[in-house]
Amino acid sequence: MPRIATPSSIADAPATTQPMLRAVEKQLGVVPNLFRMVANSPAALEGYLGMSGALAKGRLPAPTRERIALAVAEINGCSYCLSAHTYLGKNLAKLGDAEMIANRHGGSTDPKAAAAVRFAAKVAHARGHVGDEDLSAVRMAGYDDGEIIEIVQHVALNTWTNYINEVAGTEIDFPVVAARDAA
Repeated sequence: MPRIATPSSIADAPATTQPMLRAVEKQLGVVPNLFRMVANSPAALEGYLGMSGALAKGRLPAPTRERIALAVAEINGCSYCLSAHTYLGKNLAKLGDAEMIANRHGGSTDPKAAAAVRFAAKVAHARGHVGDEDLSAVRMAGYDDGEIIEIVQHVALNTWTNYINEVAGTEIDFPVVAARDAA
């Protein structure tokens, strides 16, 4: 049961967030519960959309971004985000089931992507306190400093969505996938 109210429609959301929610609807075809719930704070919604939009223009490909989202959602035990990113991974990034299972375990069947996902998982587990060997491993896989920064930002953004959904008790509006460690 949700612990923070989710406006039932765009019209029920604060007026200042309605144009942002319409933009989400135009892009995705729907407005997932996460966006409508975050719309309770116009500043938070603007910040989330701004960071998401900026990172979408980054150099990490969409499949790698989804892989990172799956790993971080599993680490943080967020079934909402795991459900959303399993759906997006399958339908938009075209990731297969075996790949998404590997992602949930902090890896990938793709060698280069595996390095990014392992690094992202290390950042999430260690709360940013990674070692020189962790940076060396992701660099050896072909990621430069700009891409490493993007990986860290994806971890941070996904951690934020994980936390906000867990605090809010956001109702899952995707096919449900439960996190292994979900309470």
